[in-house]
Amino acid sequence: MLMRTSIASILAFLLASWLSPIHANDEPDLIVHHGKIVTVDKQFTIQQALAVRGGTIVRVGPNEDILKTKGPNTQLVDLQGKTVLPGLIDSHVHPNGACMIEFDHPIPEMETIADVLAYIKDRAKVLSKGEWIQVRQVFITRLREQRYPTKQELDEIAPDNPVVFSTGPDASLNSLAMKLSGIDKNFKVADGGPGHAEKDERGEPTGILRSCTRYVKSQPSGRQPTDLDRSERLLQLLKDYASVGLTTIGDRDAYPADIERYRKLRDKNQLILRVAVSHHIDTIGAIDKIQENVRRVAEHPLRKKDDYLRIIGIKTYLDGGMLTGSAYMRQPWGVSKIYSIKDPEYRGVLFIPKERLLPIVQTTIESGLQFTAHSVGDGAVHALIDAYEQLARTTPIRTVRPCITHCNFMSAQAISKMAELGVAADIQPAWLYLDTRTLTAQFGYDRLRYFQPLKSVFAAGVVAGGGSDHMQKIGSLRSVNPYNPFLAMWTTITRKARWYEGRLHPEEALSREQAIRFYTVNNAYILFLDDKVGSLEAGKLADFIVLDRDLLTCQEDDIKDARVLRTYIGGKLAYVGP
Repeated sequence: MLMRTSIASILAFLLASWLSPIHANDEPDLIVHHGKIVTVDKQFTIQQALAVRGGTIVRVGPNEDILKTKGPNTQLVDLQGKTVLPGLIDSHVHPNGACMIEFDHPIPEMETIADVLAYIKDRAKVLSKGEWIQVRQVFITRLREQRYPTKQELDEIAPDNPVVFSTGPDASLNSLAMKLSGIDKNFKVADGGPGHAEKDERGEPTGILRSCTRYVKSQPSGRQPTDLDRSERLLQLLKDYASVGLTTIGDRDAYPADIERYRKLRDKNQLILRVAVSHHIDTIGAIDKIQENVRRVAEHPLRKKDDYLRIIGIKTYLDGGMLTGSAYMRQPWGVSKIYSIKDPEYRGVLFIPKERLLPIVQTTIESGLQFTAHSVGDGAVHALIDAYEQLARTTPIRTVRPCITHCNFMSAQAISKMAELGVAADIQPAWLYLDTRTLTAQFGYDRLRYFQPLKSVFAAGVVAGGGSDHMQKIGSLRSVNPYNPFLAMWTTITRKARWYEGRLHPEEALSREQAIRFYTVNNAYILFLDDKVGSLEAGKLADFIVLDRDLLTCQEDDIKDARVLRTYIGGKLAYVGP
């Protein structure tokens, strides 16, 4: 009789435990409820609440079901109807350099040659004679005059300081900068890389360098940062990323010192965002040395799976830029006053000849790394696709998620082949928003039919992710380029651009759902984090944001002005808005 009673008691206890809402040690740490939870799962399901435990989403569903799981220690957050999205992901930023640009002094926005000259003149007043004045990434195509400041203009305002106005691989120098860099009428590029110095009718250099600013012997001026300064500035930028809803970033050109800085922050539990790294690789020099460097990246300790920091592959540069007139195109650029192009057959610059590109890509893929390259022009895009296609005949490439970075100029054939091969696209809408005016002036509307053709890319099944190519300054709308993801989403939806009337090929506009996928699940895939983030589903990390408006229903032009109220990373508050 006693045994029967004991068994009955045990059964009753087990039954009660099974029927109870949740075990005490299984209660959620956090429940957000009575909101519009945009899960971005495969069906793009909309839910009302989600529960988080140990930094992971444990359940998503109706308010009633989720609230039943609360325990005595569960934090409840009533969203009061607000919209929740997965944490946003920027596939392409350069944080370590960007955060240091204004370390010494503020840099004003420059929209005209007069603005540029005024800034240089002010710097000459505070620097000693002989100290370098450097202006970087103020693209001439974004200046009203759409030209470089001339050597004569730079000489007039700063005769005693070497001046370099650099837009990446191209630059305009004053006479002193040319002298100190050894750039005279006999100058020739001799390192096997691309580039030349422009010369006038007499054979004298004009001060403008094409694709060879590596020859400029500039030196830093002003207050110089310590390692601690660099870490503190990087943290400041990461926090600002979180303030606009970014919870994961792809550093698309990190050097060893940058990677070590991330590692130290992670080891101190200070790395508040998740970072996927593409390690920089130089491609000038002996092929065997380049391949050795690639294999060394594959052996790096940060190659292992890590929720906060991991090296996913390498990044290099295949062609020049569309803002410097050096992107490698399939058809000639055309004679251009804006870009100082005089050769009617000029097609841009291909930094890596095709016979060198193939072994570099092959070594990368065989090492289990993702390969991506700066490929702006359609000629560069096709060159990289050709390399991927040739390798795919004998080597599985899908598993390493081969990528093309920028791919601004595309074609129907390129899109089809990328879909066939499983090649992803890392695209930045900022180039459309800021540069459509210049591009239409240079190429005409019709030739831009396949400029960032996002709708076609999505329709073909190519995984395309959105980035900013953030290069300078802290501040999502004052940066070069702007890293505000809502401005970028709005750009993909409207195809509208600054200083441009109308829409650039509106037939390539994304839907709102696609624009959200562009900055969430698609980027998660490209950065090898799709099993962890990108959508709000049970088992994934609790990275999500609360917005002040519903991006799916608000007025179209209101999308760009969206504000983040809260950013959660791993279920913990990383940002609370005003």
